[in-house]
Amino acid sequence: MTSSARAPRGANSDYRAIAHELREAITSGEYQPGDKLPSERALAEQHGAARNTAREAIAALRREGLVSAEHGRGVFVRSKPRWMRFGRRRYSAAMRSTNELGPFGAEAVAQGRTPHVDSRITRVEAPAEVAERLGIEPGTSVVQRENWYFADDEPLQIGVTYAAWSLVEGNPLGDSADLGPQGIYGQFAALGHVIAHVREEISARMPTREEAQRMTIPDGVPVIELWHTGIDADREPFEVTRFVMRADYSALDYDMPVEDQ
Repeated sequence: MTSSARAPRGANSDYRAIAHELREAITSGEYQPGDKLPSERALAEQHGAARNTAREAIAALRREGLVSAEHGRGVFVRSKPRWMRFGRRRYSAAMRSTNELGPFGAEAVAQGRTPHVDSRITRVEAPAEVAERLGIEPGTSVVQRENWYFADDEPLQIGVTYAAWSLVEGNPLGDSADLGPQGIYGQFAALGHVIAHVREEISARMPTREEAQRMTIPDGVPVIELWHTGIDADREPFEVTRFVMRADYSALDYDMPVEDQ
């Protein structure tokens, strides 16, 4: 984008006014993803403001996740590539058969991206929120499968899966990152729990320091937290996963029947 000079707003221009004008230019498309914003000096001159005021305006946009700063190059409008998380069909056998990395891998393949997952598997005592969803006593021994999901080497989400140790002991679910061609739900099916229903609880919050660092989340960008419970045909919950996803990259796609009243 070629930036045109703007009329000065006076010596007492507030950083919020500068941020508002830039925000409007970004959301209207005047500034496109990848465009470089005017420098702090140029913004200060355009608005008749101190340079510190222009710096505060840029900082406000960074906190909102609208722009990012590159050392020695300037401040740029951030792009927002969308990652679509499928609803019911992400757990279907047809989707699972496309990739060994489970539903995430199937989604990546469907969206033309290359997935990989870093896993850490431990045996822990069930936290209260996990025990409640699995219908077991808090402190019961469970496997904890912590997965960091990447698409084209870009970190997009975390998924921590829990299942009762008494169910997975002796199965690759208890100690292996390699779960075979049908992935995690193929292994659960082999144990007699074919996924037939899901319950998903969705909320938003700000990321923890570790989440922000490992997923390279800019200041001001929240995460989507999704608690997923896998339920078999007998309505028995057999696994719980807490997903944490970058809100600026993620979209949720659900297609479900409406129950009769």
